[in-house]
Amino acid sequence: MKAVIMAGGEGTRLRPLTSNTPKPMLPMANKPMMEHVISLLRRHGFEEIVVTVAFMANAIRTYFGDGSEFGLSMVYATEESPLGTAGSVLNAAEQLTERFLVISGDVLTDIDLAQIVKFHDDKGALCTIALKSVDNPLEFGIVITREDGSIERFLEKPTWGQVFSDTINTGIYVLEPEIFDFIEQGRPVDFAGDVFPAVLEAGRPIYGDIVDGYWEDVGTLDAYLKSHEDILDQKVNVHLDGFPLRPGIWLGKGAEVDPDAHLEGPAILGDNCRIGAGARIGRYCTLGTNVRTGNDTSIERSVVHDNSYIGNNCKIEGAVLGKACDIRQATRIENGVVMGEGCAIGRGTIIRSGVKIYPYKTVEQGAIVNSSIVWETRGSRTIFGRNGVTGLANVDISPEFVVRLFMAWASTLDKGSRITASRDTSRAARVLKRAAMVGCNAAGVTVDDLEVATVPATRFMVRSASNQGGFTVRLADDDRHSIVLRFFDENGRDVDESMQRKVERLYHREDFRRVPAPEIGDISFVSRAIEQYTAELLDTVDIQAIASAGFKLVLDYSFGTASFVMPNVLAKLGADVLVSNPYGATAPAGSTDRWAALKRVSDLVTASGAHLGAIIDPGGEQLVIIDDSGAVLSETQSLMVMLDLVLKTGDRPQVMLPLSTPASALASCKQAGVDPKWMKLYSNSSSDAPEAGKITFAANHSNAYAFPGFIPAYDAVCSLVNLLAMLAASRTSLSRIVSGIPDVHIVHEEVITPSDHKGTIMRLLIEQTAERDVTLIEGIKIIEDTGWTWVLPDPEEPLTHVWVEAPTHTEARTRAQQYAVRIRQMLR
Repeated sequence: MKAVIMAGGEGTRLRPLTSNTPKPMLPMANKPMMEHVISLLRRHGFEEIVVTVAFMANAIRTYFGDGSEFGLSMVYATEESPLGTAGSVLNAAEQLTERFLVISGDVLTDIDLAQIVKFHDDKGALCTIALKSVDNPLEFGIVITREDGSIERFLEKPTWGQVFSDTINTGIYVLEPEIFDFIEQGRPVDFAGDVFPAVLEAGRPIYGDIVDGYWEDVGTLDAYLKSHEDILDQKVNVHLDGFPLRPGIWLGKGAEVDPDAHLEGPAILGDNCRIGAGARIGRYCTLGTNVRTGNDTSIERSVVHDNSYIGNNCKIEGAVLGKACDIRQATRIENGVVMGEGCAIGRGTIIRSGVKIYPYKTVEQGAIVNSSIVWETRGSRTIFGRNGVTGLANVDISPEFVVRLFMAWASTLDKGSRITASRDTSRAARVLKRAAMVGCNAAGVTVDDLEVATVPATRFMVRSASNQGGFTVRLADDDRHSIVLRFFDENGRDVDESMQRKVERLYHREDFRRVPAPEIGDISFVSRAIEQYTAELLDTVDIQAIASAGFKLVLDYSFGTASFVMPNVLAKLGADVLVSNPYGATAPAGSTDRWAALKRVSDLVTASGAHLGAIIDPGGEQLVIIDDSGAVLSETQSLMVMLDLVLKTGDRPQVMLPLSTPASALASCKQAGVDPKWMKLYSNSSSDAPEAGKITFAANHSNAYAFPGFIPAYDAVCSLVNLLAMLAASRTSLSRIVSGIPDVHIVHEEVITPSDHKGTIMRLLIEQTAERDVTLIEGIKIIEDTGWTWVLPDPEEPLTHVWVEAPTHTEARTRAQQYAVRIRQMLR
C-alpha cells in the first residue's frame, strides 16, 4: 500500500519561520516535521511514498532524496500552480492505482495508521477520514457520524452556535482510486470542502474513524511551541536523537555543557551544542545542532534552531529563534517573539513580547523593539568595519566566507602578485588563515606566510619585501570568540575605504578572478623575518646609549605574538629584563585578567627596582606603561609622557595627535614651536595615516604609538625601544617626567543614537555652536572657556560619543552629562 504526503503548503501562519523554509521542513525536536511523518509511515509498514510538493520543493527533494536513507522509496509530484489538497493528489494519480493513504507532511501525530486502514477495509469504504476529538473544534472542519461510523454531515470552520460535535477532520484519509472521479482537473480542489461533500451527496460509502493517539495540527506559532512541549513531556511517541543525560534531558553527539551550567529540563540539546558557564537551560527548551550559548545566559520554554549563537548574560523566554541567528550579549527576548533565519541582534537589545522579526534583519545594539520588523531592515551594507572585518569565528567568519572574501580582495591585485600573511597563536586564526590563503591562491596571488607574527611585523614585511599587500588573522582583543581580518596595502597600512568598497562590490557580485591551474598562486615561508625586523628597527635608535643606560625592565607579553619578537630585540639592548607571560598561547591570553596583570607588573617593578614596566597587547600594537615607582600610567598620562620626551629629545619633531589630546599637551607643543597634525579616530584613509619623512611621532588615545621613521603604523615593540632611547637621552627617570605632568580631567559619555538620527544630531549641534570656536576635522570639537567638548558619532554602533576636558573631574562629568542630555532631547 502506498502513502501520499501532502507537502506543498506555504505555512503562512508560521511566518517568519516559513519565509524561506517550506513548512514540512521546519524543525520539530531537531528533525523536519515531515521526517517524523515518514517515521510513522515506516513503523506501520508503508514502503512506497508519493510526496506532493509546491513551495520550495527543492528543499524537500534535496533532504529526503529517493527515500533510501529513510528505509523506503519516495517519488515526487510537483504542482506548478496551486491545486488544493485534492488537486495535488490528483496530480499524482498515475502513481496511485490501488488503495492509498493520504497524510499531511506538517502534522505531529502518532495515530495508529494500521487501525484506520483496517477500519476502511472492514467497511468497504470509498474513503475513510481519521477523526479526532478536540477541546476547541472552531479552527477545524467538524465531521458528524452515525453509530456505524458513516458520515452524516460536514461543517467547515463552524461557530460555537454550529458546534454539534467535537470530532474534527485530521487530514488523514484512506482512499480508493475511484475518488479521482470526484476531483475536477484544472482548478484548485480541496478534499474537505469539495470532494467529500460530493461523495456524501452521491451516496457513496464514506466513513469516519474516531482514533486515539496524539494529533496536533502545527498551524500556528503557539501550536509549534506546544508541540515541542508535548514531545518533551513524552505525550507523543516520536524518536529523539541523542542520549538521555538524565530523565527529561537529551544530549546530542558532541554536545558540551560547562560544569557550572544548570540544565533544568525537560530539554533537548542538539549535536555539538555548547553551553557556557553559569548558563541556565530551563524547562521545555529545544536547542538545535551547533547552538552556542554564552556564560550566565538563561533560556526558558524556547526553541532555538541550528547554528545560532547566543552571547553572555542574555535572557530568552517563550521565543522561537530561526537558523543561524546571532544574539549578542545582554539581550532580552520576551515571550512570544519569533525570529526568522539569519537575524543579528545587537548587544543590550530588548525585544518585546509578540514581536516577529523576518529573516536576515539586523537590530542595532541597545534598541527596544516594540513592533514587528517585516520589510524594513537595518542590515549592514558593508563588510568592513573600523578594524577590518570582524565577526564570530566559525559563525559570521566561516572558512567558506573567508575563501570568497579573499578571492574578491586578491582579484583587485595583479595576477602573479605577492602578499604577506600572518596570524596569532589561536586555532581559529590558523584555520581561517588557511582559508584566506586558498582564496588568494585561487585568484593567482602568491602568499609569503610568516605563520605567527605581530601585526607590526606583518606590516614591516609587506614593505620590506615590496609585496603588493598583506593580511593578518587574529582573535579580537575584547571578545575571544570573535575573529578580526585585517588587510594591508603595499605600504603596510590598512587598506583605505575605496579599496574596502571595491572588495565588497566584487564579493557581493561574486566577480572573482579564477585563474587556470598553471597560474594558481603558491605559498612560501619567509625565513629570518624577525631578524630583519629587529635589525631595521634598531638602526633607527642609538643602541649604545640604551645599553649604556643599563635599564632594568619588567615586561608582560600577554601570551601574544610579541613573545616571538622581543627576545631578538632585547638581546641587542643590553637590558636586564624580567618577563611575565613570556610565550604565545591562546587559552591563557583569552582568560588573562587585565587588572591582575597590571598589578603583577607594578609589584615586580617596585620589588626589583626596575626603571619601568610595560605590557604589550597580544597583537603587538598597544603599550601600557608602568613607571619606576610602580604607578600604572593612564592612556592620557602615557600620551603626555611620550609627547614630552619626543618634544625634548627631537629636533623640531612633527607630531600627529588625537583630537582628545589635553590642552596642556597642546600648550607644550606650541611652546616647542611644533604645530601638531590631527589623527582621526575613525579613519582608514591613507591620507590620514602618518608618513615617514613628514611625521616623527603619532599617537591615538588608546596606548598606541607610531614612529613612522620605522613603519607608519602603531607598534608596541618600536614604541618601547624608542621610549628607552628617549629616556637614555634625557637622563631622567620616568616617574620624574610623570610628576611634572599637570593633572588632566577627561570624561567620556555614550548616548544611544539610532543611525538615521546621527546626521540630525550633528547638524543641530553645529547650528547651536555657530558663534563659537569649533573644530570640524572629525565630529565637532567645541573649544570651551575651560577646556573643550568633542562630540563624535560612532561609525558602526548606534552611539554618539561625548568627550569633555575641564579643570576638575566634577566639572568635566557635569558638562559631559549636560551634552548627553542635550543629545537625548534632540532625539525626541
